[in-house]
Amino acid sequence: MEKVMDQDQLKLYEKIESLKEQVSQIEMEYWTLYSGFDTFEFWVLLLLWFIAPLIILYFFIDRRNMFLLGFYGFNIHVWFGYLDTAGDRIGLWGYPYELVPFLSGNISLEATLVPVAFMLVYQWTLNHHKNFYLYSFMLSLILAFLFKPIISAHHFFELYKGITYFHLLLSYCLIFLFSKFITNVFLKMQRK
Repeated sequence: MEKVMDQDQLKLYEKIESLKEQVSQIEMEYWTLYSGFDTFEFWVLLLLWFIAPLIILYFFIDRRNMFLLGFYGFNIHVWFGYLDTAGDRIGLWGYPYELVPFLSGNISLEATLVPVAFMLVYQWTLNHHKNFYLYSFMLSLILAFLFKPIISAHHFFELYKGITYFHLLLSYCLIFLFSKFITNVFLKMQRK
């Protein structure tokens, strides 16, 4: 049995779609004026936050554990991407400069910089038999209380609605813990 939208639902849905289109147009205009190819900020995002981490990863990844590290890094990317997009959409934080228009959150942070940093910490703890949780927590501290305040000072990141760097620390911790849990589940399944 096929459900049909009633008039009120259809009207509200069409309003949402119309507003999304208007917001997209405004975002494109904003990006062109303030984040486009001709801005210093675009090149910082592209070179330092997107390309540099990939180059570092290419040269330093342990190729023996590449799939494990890649799987873990992809988990970080996905969960950080979801959380970052949700926080951006509901107005908890924002990125005044973005690499790609129309994508909520900051693709250079969620696609490369943060996942690569966590992958390299995971790799280091594996290769040196160190406590993964301790060193991942330390990376989370650095990201939340050093990196984010620095990029906030340069207006690459803004916090709203009472969100603090402590909240960001909690989110980084949840992401690395959940990503490690999923990775461990897959490792266990692979061994059986």
